[in-house]
Amino acid sequence: MALDLQSIYVLASGGSRAMEQLDTTTNNIANANTSGFKKLLIEQMSQRLDENGSDSNHLLVFPRFKQTLLDLSQGPLKETKAPLDLAIDGKGYFVIQRQNETLLTRDGHFLLNEEGYLVDSLGNRVLDTQNRPIQLDSQKDITITQEGAIYQKGKKVALLQIKDFTKIEPVGDTYYRPVGAAQTGEYKVHQGFLEGSNINPVLEMTSLITTQRKFEIYNNIIKSIDQLNQKTNEIGKA
Repeated sequence: MALDLQSIYVLASGGSRAMEQLDTTTNNIANANTSGFKKLLIEQMSQRLDENGSDSNHLLVFPRFKQTLLDLSQGPLKETKAPLDLAIDGKGYFVIQRQNETLLTRDGHFLLNEEGYLVDSLGNRVLDTQNRPIQLDSQKDITITQEGAIYQKGKKVALLQIKDFTKIEPVGDTYYRPVGAAQTGEYKVHQGFLEGSNINPVLEMTSLITTQRKFEIYNNIIKSIDQLNQKTNEIGKA
């Protein structure tokens, strides 16, 4: 591959990665007010290539992303006073049953469906430590302890299943799929609170502007090289 064509290839790749970063940052900004949302990060690496495409000689840098990571830092707790709004302070996730899959979430905005089952805002059932859905008589006289024990009218109904894992991956809608090994969570459950997202909108907007400028630079350089190639070809035909 000629050096100028390889340059265009590398620049186009950089522009593609900048677009991925734009999508990720935009998604973070869109979820700045989503309860329990965790900031998405992109781990980037560089591979150096020579003119023939091998990784020796190190003439050019080829940017690419390894994987999408998560910032799992604690979000701020916001009081709602709703009896079924729950926030985890510490390490751990609520366990949700979505169809035939068990998922994790930090979004504790729960309610009762028509059958009296405790569900999240999308209607998926919340599980107890026995992997059973939790059923209540009504939203009245409910007390939930910091350990996650649910009492109604003074009687213990269930114990929320709260798990932590060495690794998780996002699957959308504030849900996460466990990947690593399960481990004991260290947490306190706060009734009448929700955990806000850990997004800093100002920092994300700054990142968005920087990445957008980077994307424009890649495109402008590609256009300049293309124009230079066209002029070179015209001179060669003269």
